Amino acid sequence: MKLLLMGMNHRSAPLEVRERMAVDDPVPALGKLVASDEVDEAVLISTCNRVEVVVLTRELESARHRLRSFFRRDLGDTSLGERDLEGYCYVYREGEAMRHVLRVASALDSMVVGEPQILGQAKEAYRTAVECGASGPILDRLFQRAFATAKRIRTDTRIAEGPTSVARVGVGLARQIFEDLSGKRALLIGAGEMIELALTALRKEGLDSVCVANRTAERAAELAVRFDASAHGLDELPALLGDADVVLTSIGGSRPILTLDLMRQALGSRRGRPIFVIDIGVPRNADTAIDVLEEVFRYDIDDLASLATANAEGRRHELVRAEAIVSEEQQRFEGWFAALRAVPTIRHLRARVESIRAEELDRGLARLDLDDRSREGVEALTRSLVNKILHAPLSRLRSEAEREEGMAYLEVARMLFGLDDDENADESDDR
Repeated sequence: MKLLLMGMNHRSAPLEVRERMAVDDPVPALGKLVASDEVDEAVLISTCNRVEVVVLTRELESARHRLRSFFRRDLGDTSLGERDLEGYCYVYREGEAMRHVLRVASALDSMVVGEPQILGQAKEAYRTAVECGASGPILDRLFQRAFATAKRIRTDTRIAEGPTSVARVGVGLARQIFEDLSGKRALLIGAGEMIELALTALRKEGLDSVCVANRTAERAAELAVRFDASAHGLDELPALLGDADVVLTSIGGSRPILTLDLMRQALGSRRGRPIFVIDIGVPRNADTAIDVLEEVFRYDIDDLASLATANAEGRRHELVRAEAIVSEEQQRFEGWFAALRAVPTIRHLRARVESIRAEELDRGLARLDLDDRSREGVEALTRSLVNKILHAPLSRLRSEAEREEGMAYLEVARMLFGLDDDENADESDDR
C-alpha cells in the first residue's frame, strides 16, 4: 500500500482558483473517491488556503490519474483545463506525502505560520472521513501522528508567538492603515471562529465601536454580548456600511454579499470618507467589482500573504526547531508503515509452521496411547516450542522491515521457508 497526496494552496494557486475548488460538504466527494478501484482510503481537507486530498492506494500512477479527474470533475468545474490543473496542483508520494500532512496539521505550511485554526480544521476533516467510512487504519494512524506532532511543536517551540491567524493579520493591516483604531468604527460580517479572533484582536487594539452582522441573529447576539458589540442581521448592511471605517468579513456562501450596488449605496452617506474592506472569506465575500470605487480599499486573503510572510521571518529559528520535530515524527510513522510490509510474510510463516506442527502432532499421537490430559500437555508443549523457535526470526523480520533494505530480508525469509511454493499460500494476505 502507498500514500499519495494531491492539492493546491495559497502558494500554488490564486484565490480565484481556490475558491472554485472550495468544498462545503466533503462527504459526497469522498464517497465517490473511495468507491473507485484506485483508492482504498481518503481524507479531504478544504480551508480558506488549501484544498488537498490524501489517499491510500495500491497503484500510485492510476491513483494520480484518478485524483486529477477528481479535482476537475468532483471538486471544481470542468472549465479548468488539464494544463491549468497541472500548474496549480502539487503531488506528493510516500514519504513526501507523510511529511506534508504533518506540516499542514502543525501549521508550518500555513499562510500564517503557527495558526492554531488549521489543526482544528484538519481534525474536522479527519473526523468527517472517519464518520463516512473513507478513512481506514492507515490514514487513521497518519492523522493521529500528525495531531501528536502539532501538539509537540506547540509545546516545545515558540512558533505560535505573534499574530497567529489570518484574522489577526487582517486586524494588523487595519492598524497599519489607521495607525490608531480608537475612535474608528468596525463592522464584522459573520460569526465564526475567524470573526471571533478578529473581535478579540480589535478590542486589544482599543477599537470601541464594533458591529456584528450575521445570517443567524442568535449567533451574532452571542458574540455581541461577549465582546460588548451590537448584533445585526444582514438586511441592515446598507446602514451599517455607511457608518463603518473597517469592514472585516468571513461568512459562508457561494456569492459575494458586498456587491458593487450595495457599496455604492453605502458610500452615499459617507461624504467621501474611505472604507477599508478586509475579506478573508473563501469563496470571497466582496465582489472584486467594488475596486472601481475610489473610496473603497479592498484586501482579500491573498493580499495578507506578505504580512504573514514578514511575521514568519521573525520566527525563523523556531521554524527550524519545528521542522526537526516533523522529521523525527515522520521517521516514526515511516518505520511503522514499513513494518506493515512484514505482516503478510509473518502471518504466512506462522500459518505454515502451525500447519506442519498440527500435522506432525496428529501423526505422532496416532501411534501413542494417551489420555486426554496427556494429549493436551503434548499439544501445549509443541505450541510452546514453535513460539520460542519463531520468536527471534519474526522479531528480526519486523525490525529489519523498517529499514530500506528490509524487503530483501522478507524475500530471503520467503525463499528459505518455501512460502511462495506453498500451494495453500494466502495471496490476499500478500496483497
